[in-house]
Amino acid sequence: MILETLALGSILYIGFKDLKNGFKKDRSSLPIKTSKETKSVLEERLTRMFEANAQSDDNKKKIAYEKESKREMVSASIALALSTAGFFYRPLSPLSLPFVIYASKDVYKKAFWLIKQGKVSVSTLMTITIVGVIIMGRFFIASLIAFLIKLALRMTARMAQTSKKQLFDVFEHHIDFVWIIVDGVEIRVPFNDLQSGDVVVVHAGEIIPADGTVAEGMASVDQHILTGEARPIEREIGEEVFASTVVLSGKIHIKVEKTGEESTVAKITHILNHTIDFKSTTQLRAETFSEHLVKPALIAGIFALPMLGFSSALAVLNAHPKNKIMILAPLTIMNHLNLASKQGILIKDGRSLELLKQVDTIIFDKTGTLTEEQPHVGAIHCCSHYDENDVVIYAAAAEYKQSHPLAKAIQQEAENRQLTVPPIDDSEYKIGYGLIVDVAGQTIHVGSDRFMEVESILIPLNIKEQQQLSHEEGYTLILVAVDNNVIGGIELLPTVRPEAKAVIRQLKQRPNIKSTFIISGDNEVPTKKLAQELGIDSYFAETLPESKADIIEQLQQQGHFICYVGDGINDSIALKKSQVSVSLRGASTIATDTAQIVLMDQGLNHLTLLFDLADDFNANMNTTFGILLAPAILGVSGAFIFGFGIAYTVALNMTGLAFGLGNTMLPLLKQPKKQLHSEASNLKNQ
Repeated sequence: MILETLALGSILYIGFKDLKNGFKKDRSSLPIKTSKETKSVLEERLTRMFEANAQSDDNKKKIAYEKESKREMVSASIALALSTAGFFYRPLSPLSLPFVIYASKDVYKKAFWLIKQGKVSVSTLMTITIVGVIIMGRFFIASLIAFLIKLALRMTARMAQTSKKQLFDVFEHHIDFVWIIVDGVEIRVPFNDLQSGDVVVVHAGEIIPADGTVAEGMASVDQHILTGEARPIEREIGEEVFASTVVLSGKIHIKVEKTGEESTVAKITHILNHTIDFKSTTQLRAETFSEHLVKPALIAGIFALPMLGFSSALAVLNAHPKNKIMILAPLTIMNHLNLASKQGILIKDGRSLELLKQVDTIIFDKTGTLTEEQPHVGAIHCCSHYDENDVVIYAAAAEYKQSHPLAKAIQQEAENRQLTVPPIDDSEYKIGYGLIVDVAGQTIHVGSDRFMEVESILIPLNIKEQQQLSHEEGYTLILVAVDNNVIGGIELLPTVRPEAKAVIRQLKQRPNIKSTFIISGDNEVPTKKLAQELGIDSYFAETLPESKADIIEQLQQQGHFICYVGDGINDSIALKKSQVSVSLRGASTIATDTAQIVLMDQGLNHLTLLFDLADDFNANMNTTFGILLAPAILGVSGAFIFGFGIAYTVALNMTGLAFGLGNTMLPLLKQPKKQLHSEASNLKNQ
């Protein structure tokens, strides 16, 4: 007993002597707090794992890490097996000692490093406990603690690695080949071989591969993914176009000016990578919680040592719920991530489930998030003796072979009106800002006012007025001409997602949601109208991509805790700045790779379900913490009142772990009932 007391006392004395000396130092001489000081063994191990996985060109580092991790887990398992066998054949127990030491070496190293810095953490408690039980000859307890440490690290690393894989795909998606003009001939070359000065050919429906200037042709370009503007932009010779935008109609030759790292999208990516990275660490709530209990546990252990003896002092330290929390917290997260995925929600960062509980402000991007890709036909304006059906028939005939959203909207309107669309003469099929086709001996022009002017077609005054109004209000007006005479115009309006209004109403009914906003690169008039239509509190219109992030920061400085929902490249920085970020499946690659959460149904239906899931997660986690704290309180109380030794707290810990596991798995057992209830509710709503 004297030897044991001296050994444990020495460990505590050395640690607290350095800690005391650290506090005596002048503040100005203290070292700056580094990430190594604040990271737990768990976080340091995950950081090493991510660094190893990121080295795609150096598999040696990755293989070395995986081998080391596997060896440590095997070592912990062997130690537990030998110490268990020691109950039946005592000489086997001491053989577990080298395996225990090897399996938990990271913990010792961390504790020793912290002692030199005058600091303590969970690693300190673990080290003292393991060394103490080894001194006592309790090899089974030492092996069990080492095994639980490795199990927690392994389970958490597996969860974090799965999530992190989603993030390493960022910005790597692009087309494989492009067509360039060489000596007047179109030649296919690999995308990576595209150079500044090349002339690349882009057809309707294709993605523009690089920033540049139109050298030949004219086209309608969808830039909403980059700028947030709902209306297509017309581009002709001498005008700029940008990588990752889409040619809706027409064919253009682009003189390449910026490729790869120089492109506009790459610059946004560069800014994105240098904003605050909420996913650079995987610090779980469990780690933070257990760290807060370290000093109280250590102080209690010091008081218990002279009063109760060596075993009871270790019992007090071992009552700390460190290992159990490290196991159950990642399990709880993984179970809820699994539940979310089954319901069409991809959660790539488990911490977002906790952060959603704190969200009081939801900000929506407008185009592509609150509205669908395909617009719908609004009013149809007619000239001369033509009626609405005539205008739609001619427009649908011209757009018959087109697959861009504007063409689909016109085709859908013809189908809704049950109109018969005549065939066109392919030999006279031309495309530019618009279309020129022959229908039953008549020449049909379909396109914008600019297209009509290029074709020297006079636009009636009433159509000019409607065209001006469309620019002011942010929608598209497609003009239709027959034999060089404009016969009418078709309004194409953004289509609001049918579920948007109900989803926003349900979100605003949640007690924690205090405000909602729209941020859009579109004009003020349509943005304001949409906010009023959907019941959204306020809006920001005509916002540049970099300004979106500034608005997020301003709101955060005012005390808002933000969940941002967006889909475009222009949203990526705002997604990164927000405390919680959500994107939709089918959005830009950068948006889905950047967002912590992706709604896989390509709509907003699951947004309310996401918040419900976060509530369930936090309630389950709180219950788990309560279950784990009960044995800790009983263990410490029992040590001081009844003289419990280390064996008692081990038994209490295992009991708490069993009940905690049961609570952790409870959501999976409840899920079938919830699913049936959800299906019944859907049927009722239908």
